[in-house]
Amino acid sequence: MTEPQMFTTRPELRGSFGMVSSTHWLASSTGMAMLEKGGNAFDAAVAAGLVLQVAEPHLNGPGGDLPLILHRAGSEKMQVICGQGPAPAGATLEHYRGLGFDLIPGTGLLATVIPGAFDAWMLMLRDQGTKALREVFEPALHYARHGIPVLPRIRDTIAHVQELFEREWLTSAQVFLPGGRLPEVNQLLCNPTLAETWSRILDEAESVSGSREARIDAAREAFYRGFVAEAIDRFCREESVLDNSGRRHRGVLNADDLARWEASYEDPITLGYAGLEIGKCGPWSQGPVQLQTLALLQGMEPDQWDPCGTEFVHSLTEAFKLAFADREAYYGDPDYAEVPMVQLLSKEYNDRRRDQISEEASLELRPGEIPGFEVRMPEFDSSGRGDDRFSAMGIGEPTVSEKGEVRGDTCHVDVVDRWGNMVAATPSGGWLQSSPVIPQLGFCLNSRAQMFWLQKGLPSTLEPGKRPRTTLTPSMALRDGKGFLAYGTPGGDQQDQWQTIFLLRHLHAGFNLQEAIDAPSFHSEHFPESFYPRKADPGSLVLENRFATGVIRGLEKRGHRITVGPEWSEGRMCAVSQEEGLLKAAANPRGMQGYAVGR
Repeated sequence: MTEPQMFTTRPELRGSFGMVSSTHWLASSTGMAMLEKGGNAFDAAVAAGLVLQVAEPHLNGPGGDLPLILHRAGSEKMQVICGQGPAPAGATLEHYRGLGFDLIPGTGLLATVIPGAFDAWMLMLRDQGTKALREVFEPALHYARHGIPVLPRIRDTIAHVQELFEREWLTSAQVFLPGGRLPEVNQLLCNPTLAETWSRILDEAESVSGSREARIDAAREAFYRGFVAEAIDRFCREESVLDNSGRRHRGVLNADDLARWEASYEDPITLGYAGLEIGKCGPWSQGPVQLQTLALLQGMEPDQWDPCGTEFVHSLTEAFKLAFADREAYYGDPDYAEVPMVQLLSKEYNDRRRDQISEEASLELRPGEIPGFEVRMPEFDSSGRGDDRFSAMGIGEPTVSEKGEVRGDTCHVDVVDRWGNMVAATPSGGWLQSSPVIPQLGFCLNSRAQMFWLQKGLPSTLEPGKRPRTTLTPSMALRDGKGFLAYGTPGGDQQDQWQTIFLLRHLHAGFNLQEAIDAPSFHSEHFPESFYPRKADPGSLVLENRFATGVIRGLEKRGHRITVGPEWSEGRMCAVSQEEGLLKAAANPRGMQGYAVGR
């Protein structure tokens, strides 16, 4: 096919020293500063991730979650660090059903699982990094003390829950409504209590004699078995918090839950595609959806499609529908549910499933049948409307927006260094609108438990100790055993859609990283959302209005229910790559805050 001519908003960065791409320029610059000081990609990713907790408080926080994928130069393997905390011991079906719920609320303390982000960052820093704890924390401490400029999206999110803060979540009002007022755009927003929490963790860690690693472990101890855990325990026991059920509830998370858990390493799920080994987190995430989609496409010649044309959008959307249907039927924490991952990625299975993709848009949710495994589907709202009774109290998703705009937002950071180390990380949870600020700590708890179902017998049914099936899904690809590409995006259920679109355009259409990110994108809303109120909109397909009119009409003729969204509304992709010593990076212009930095 003819090489496409693409307009880009900025250049693809190229160099040989180091590259950082993230969803906020302050985090990208912080990661690059760590590389300039002699740190490696792992040091840089942790420093950037801590800054994201301050710079994007509407999208993540210290009480949130973190899956990441890393590759150490010289190794031929990727590793996953799971910072997705599980359900507390008290999070039983009986308890939630006894409170009258058929869905877990999307906000408040009942939606909280064990916060995993802190331990995952610290585990990677201890084992893979080189820098001292305080040096890595120092940039985030600076911004917590001296303030971050309030972006329009932060202000809009606070405005959406301002009444809730003023009437109910008074501790959040103290942090995010400084002086009792909605902060202005570009006003510096500080969080001195969070700075004090981090400073106390550092002081306790540095009081421990011994190695750098021992001090990092002491910081983990302070969070999960020390004063942080005690404050979380007390808040969940004593505070009755209004959530989006319209009622007040106490949490079930306690100090014992935190003390018994720690982040862990595991092998990624992988698939060979276009000469690459692509790695994703396991089926406790939605990550294998991307691999299933690619497995379906391997028999469809996607390299022949116009990367912005009707066939590309239609075929990829129909493949997404099949892969996401399998997500609903089979995915869950593999420590608690048997997940047929080998079968789902097998050639035989995908050859059969591929026959279900036709020239017409499917309006059905069609999981595949696997011998020996029962198809177990949840009950969900298929009206496309959901339940908006409690919209004034916030919703489960971290970003409040209209259809066609970015939804389910979170954060992402990718790093590659001059030695060839790579990281892809997707921190999220603990958003300012998820639950009230814990006054002694300066941060909120997550609301990831909303991704469990309260129906018995499903792979993702709520159980104590079980990981929720998170939407967080970083990606990495190796070529010939060497790190080649790290990429990811915020976006809830859209994450693996936008990432796959990016990957195909980069691999098959010859788009460079920035071109692949800037090209007009789309997403399907055909399957049930992972966030409260768990609605689905069969056949719904949302496209940026930069697609050609003929493409949109062609998709409508095939039966897709089209919504045309704003021109720069789909995705917040980040990416870094390396090959033969040449490092590259790109970042998303949508939202006017993502940036790549490198040299």
